[in-house]
Amino acid sequence: MSTAPTPAAPDPGGSAAPAAEGAPAAAPPGTDAGAGRGRVRVPGRPWRGRPEDPAWVRPALLALLAATALLYLWNLDSSGYANSFYSAAVQAGSESWKAFFFGSSDAANSITVDKPPAALWPMALSVRLFGLGSWQILVPEVLMGVATVAVLYAAVRRRFTPAAGLIAGAVLALTPVAALMFRFNNPDALLALLMTAAVYCVLRALEQARTGWLLAAGAAVGLAFLTKTLQAFLILPPLAVVYAVCAPTRLRRRLGQLALAAAALLVSGGWWVAVVELWPASSRPYIGGSQGNSFLELTFGYNGFGRINGNEVGSVGGGGGPGGGGRWGETGLDRLFAGNTGGQIAWLLPAALVLLAAGLVLTRAARRTDTARAAFLVWGGALLSTAAVFSFMAGIFHEYYTVALAPSIAALVGMGATMLWEERARWPWAVCLAGTVALTAWWSSRLLDRAENYLPWLSPAVLAAGLLAAVGLTAVRLGRRVVLASAGLALAVSLAGPAAYAATTVNSAHTGSLVTAGPAVSGTRGGPGGQGGPGGQGGPGGQDGAAGGRGQGPRGMLPPGQDGTRPDGGGRGDGRQDDGPGTGGRGGTGGLLGGTRVGEEARSLLLQDAGSYTWAAAAVGAQNAASFQLATGEPVMPVGGFNGSDPSPTLEQFQGYVADGRVHWFVGGGEGGGRGGPGGGTSTEISSWVAENFTAVSVDGTTLYDLSAPAAS
Repeated sequence: MSTAPTPAAPDPGGSAAPAAEGAPAAAPPGTDAGAGRGRVRVPGRPWRGRPEDPAWVRPALLALLAATALLYLWNLDSSGYANSFYSAAVQAGSESWKAFFFGSSDAANSITVDKPPAALWPMALSVRLFGLGSWQILVPEVLMGVATVAVLYAAVRRRFTPAAGLIAGAVLALTPVAALMFRFNNPDALLALLMTAAVYCVLRALEQARTGWLLAAGAAVGLAFLTKTLQAFLILPPLAVVYAVCAPTRLRRRLGQLALAAAALLVSGGWWVAVVELWPASSRPYIGGSQGNSFLELTFGYNGFGRINGNEVGSVGGGGGPGGGGRWGETGLDRLFAGNTGGQIAWLLPAALVLLAAGLVLTRAARRTDTARAAFLVWGGALLSTAAVFSFMAGIFHEYYTVALAPSIAALVGMGATMLWEERARWPWAVCLAGTVALTAWWSSRLLDRAENYLPWLSPAVLAAGLLAAVGLTAVRLGRRVVLASAGLALAVSLAGPAAYAATTVNSAHTGSLVTAGPAVSGTRGGPGGQGGPGGQGGPGGQDGAAGGRGQGPRGMLPPGQDGTRPDGGGRGDGRQDDGPGTGGRGGTGGLLGGTRVGEEARSLLLQDAGSYTWAAAAVGAQNAASFQLATGEPVMPVGGFNGSDPSPTLEQFQGYVADGRVHWFVGGGEGGGRGGPGGGTSTEISSWVAENFTAVSVDGTTLYDLSAPAAS
């Protein structure tokens, strides 16, 4: 096996910088510095191709990106407003620049969503330009998915073969949870893109110890923080350690560069935080999800360490400790493989771990600055650090979080599989490659069996074809054609299961706070977020603090842009039955999970003289308020924030709003944390005060109180 060091890359900008201390001399562009090892190819310009690339490389890349776009755009508008919690904030941001900046739930800026606003900004700009609708909200998410595939290809291709980059891109595009979240308006799509871009920049910096690329990586992580706070930092330890050890320059300079990257992170992620914390609280919206109107409290509490230890003030309850059952399911090493979570992300996770180990063994004799080994360490470290937190976090955990793992798994599969392919002439590595294929086929068949009556022929077909491909990969003496056919079959087998799940995902509507990819799965582990059967009921709960499942029955198919806010009073957009626990139910009472439907008569009533009020209505819980806001286009105050447990507004503040004629209607019957709920919110006090002092009317089954007309004593 060749142990030739990886040459330093020529500067793609044109001028080659001199090699830093400890770095090998650069090879001429377009040459291969090592025999039979794709990992040592000189980095070039992946978008323009390389002189030595076969003619099929660029068309194959363009075909991959086009196919990804078509897959993610397919049936896109069936999900309507998707997560109406975020869609309402997008609508608000498209009408008010102040709401845009803060990420407010309504254009009157009563309260923000429980995340930073970066993920809302692209969607809000799209709606501001093209109007409010399902496509205007979700197409930016699709473009993020295509961009993530492109960046991943570029990152892998710089050190490995074109096939490695294409395999990595295809694995990412067909990962079921990626096919879900790149068509949905949660923050996770932008988070995955920015974290992939950060890894790409670190890998570029490792080539020649270029400070600019390391600063770009820090800026990407900072923007990821403004997308989903501390989750962006899960990949920081391996990235920093690998650069500190492997960069081709002296140690003192490496540490200085890392300090500058930390400063870039602080600036790109901290400027918005500083503005919010310094802005007078009386003239900005309340920070949703916090109990003290502080973004720092939200960051380190509800959205931070509370996710780790389960102590989340303002949530609907935490989880169990390690190995124990809790509200969010059992924790432990097998969490990502078990129940419904396995079908979201774990199809190629065992293969990625095997290929990570194989790649590190193959590069064990390389020098410190070897960029191929650094790539395995960076992607593998990002995978292991994030997976460890997801596996053992006792607080809120939802299956769709695992999209953050998809780029790392895809990269390791692409790099490791092609490296083993190039080493297949050596018997141990041929057996390793064949064993990885057999393991993947067996595991895919197990995951397919979890979905009852789901393509029953596919599981045995995958297992049989995978074993056949594994045998063929070891039959080197039978000729190149047999081995090539076996390799093609192995790739098809490895992608068959996730591709089937991805196809099911894009053909189904997904709305509400909790969504999962693929078909309904029986026998999942405990905790919320499990999937209901077709048209089945979900459980109680709310955004990032919610429970319940998703069905895929015909109720889930709403016209574009409706998502449970249909003027005709039709069914919900998440496939669950009306009146199920945690659903909108009849009468607009609503739960915290997916809002409620809004009838045409109720909508017309709320629109009457709406321009004379700051808020056309108020409703307990942000999902309920979002339903009415999206239906009317007018600001609706979410009392208590998402869970109804935030102390915003207080009873006294709400009474003042009513006395000043700023709120017209109150939607009754909402489920909130209230005084007795998590966090000790005031939504119950407000609901009780309204019921005692105003007369209830029922319109389209929705209970409304006219706050401009107090009841007679």
